[in-house]
Amino acid sequence: MLPSLAAPPLFMALAPARSILIAGAGGGFDVYAGLPLALALWQNGAQVHLANLSFSELELTDRDIWAAENVAAVTPDSASPDWYFPERTLARWLAAQQLPSTVYAFPPLGVQPLRDAYRHLIQTLDIDAVVLVDGGTDILLRGDEAALGTPVEDITSLAAVAGLDVAVKLVTCLGFGIDAYHGVNHVQVLENIAALDRDGGYLGALSIPGHSREAALYRDAVADAQAATPERPSIVNGQIAAATRGAFGDIQFTRRTTGSALFVNPLMAIYFTVDLDKLAAQCLYLGRIENTYGRRQVIGRIEAFRNEISTTRIPRAYPH
Repeated sequence: MLPSLAAPPLFMALAPARSILIAGAGGGFDVYAGLPLALALWQNGAQVHLANLSFSELELTDRDIWAAENVAAVTPDSASPDWYFPERTLARWLAAQQLPSTVYAFPPLGVQPLRDAYRHLIQTLDIDAVVLVDGGTDILLRGDEAALGTPVEDITSLAAVAGLDVAVKLVTCLGFGIDAYHGVNHVQVLENIAALDRDGGYLGALSIPGHSREAALYRDAVADAQAATPERPSIVNGQIAAATRGAFGDIQFTRRTTGSALFVNPLMAIYFTVDLDKLAAQCLYLGRIENTYGRRQVIGRIEAFRNEISTTRIPRAYPH
């Protein structure tokens, strides 16, 4: 069926799926960026599961939390002395909304063990669609840009899922412009999206309506997470949530951004979605990290790749 303006390609791609896994690609609170999509899918009757690459001290959790090697099934009752535990915070919020409240968590890994962890979930949950979610857009960078943002977790997740046999594999990004803090040139992001569009790999942009049920619940979840981790709230989701309520400009909500000028704007509340395999094919260094087992290996190989590049694409300012 051909794409249509009347039917968002993101939802068209997921419509045939029996069981959908929405997973935060970059760690921390990235899974929250997938929450509006999950809420819309649940409302439409889809079976949706949530997962996240975790920065929590998962090794401190009880043994019964582990569904398999490197796969923690976090529930509202999961015990841990770690005060920073976004997956449990989200699980508790979901339970309070009477929504499915297990959030699967992966420790920071190399490509091979992370792929095995994903494979376990795909098999046990009968997953036939995977959506990797990035809070920001640096997962869309191919490697020759002026700066790559924080690529380690994003690209590890991308490589892990690219090697799996799943009917539908997508990447969606929420928070356009946020990665400027890490040096990302967003003209180059747009250039990459255009290249994916020429290759048939761009599924379009989809705005979260500010007065929608999904936006209201997302803002509530982000506020709940900020209250649970006041010393380390999500800068990314805080800005996205502000954008969904029509905020604009230097909207400060945490001391973590003191001294930085934020630029909250409507583009941050738009999902940019691409075909995962076509994005993986565009990444210039994905093969370098394929046979990695630990996060440090991934870091080293990305650094080696960048050191070998004689020239990078010249960054440009947005012209209008």
